[in-house]
Amino acid sequence: MDIILVPGFWLDASSWQEVTPALVDAGHTIHPLTLPGLESVDALRSGIGLRTHIDAVIEKVDSLDGDVVLVGHSGGGAIIHGIADARPDRVARAIYVDSGPLGEGAVINDELPNDGDDIPLPPWEGFEDADLVDLTDELRDMFRARAIPQPKGVAYDQQRLHDVRRYEVPATIIACEFPSAMLTEMMDAGHPFTEELARIRDVELVDLPTGHWPQFTKPAELGQAILRAVERSA
Repeated sequence: MDIILVPGFWLDASSWQEVTPALVDAGHTIHPLTLPGLESVDALRSGIGLRTHIDAVIEKVDSLDGDVVLVGHSGGGAIIHGIADARPDRVARAIYVDSGPLGEGAVINDELPNDGDDIPLPPWEGFEDADLVDLTDELRDMFRARAIPQPKGVAYDQQRLHDVRRYEVPATIIACEFPSAMLTEMMDAGHPFTEELARIRDVELVDLPTGHWPQFTKPAELGQAILRAVERSA
C-alpha cells in the first residue's frame, strides 16, 4: 500500500523518520511529505494557503497508481480530509493522528500568533499541558531546533469541501491528548468540534496516550498503530 504521511505544523517530512520503520518492514511504500513553505526557515511563505497544501498532496496522490492511505498529524488532518473530499475514490483510509477532519468553512487555528506571513513555533508556555505530555526537555530542544515557521494562510484559511462521498472514506482517529471515550461523548452530544467526524460512516477510534507529538514521544507505538489501521484497509 502507498502511504502518504502529512506532517503537522512547523514540521517537514523528516518528522516521520522514527515512525516509518514498522511500515517499511511490513512491505508498504511510504511517502512522507514536506509541504510548500516548509522546505526551510528561509522558504517563501507568502501566498501559501490551506488549498496550496491540499493541492500539493492531491498532486502526490495523482502521481501514484491505485488506492492510498493518508496519514495526517495535527493540522495535517485538515489537509488529508481535503484530499478525501477531492479524491474519495482513491483513498482507502484516512488516519488522523491527534487530529480530525475539518468541516466546511472551519479553520485550523486562526488564533496562532503570526509574524507577517509566518507563524513561528510558539513558546512552550503557549501550549496546554496536555500537548506537552512526554515531551522531555531534550525533545523540546530538538523540536524547536528543527521547527520551520508555518505559512499563516494554512492556519487561517477556511476549509472548502464539495463532495459528500468523503463521508464514505473509512477513518481512523489515533487519540493522544484526549481519550477516545471523550471523542465519542462529544460526537454523541453533537459538539461542533466533532461534527464533521460524526458524519463519516466508518470511524475507528484508537487510544495512544501521550501528548500532541507522538511521532517524537512514542514513535514506535505510533508506527504500530498506523500499521494496524493500514492492515484493516488492505
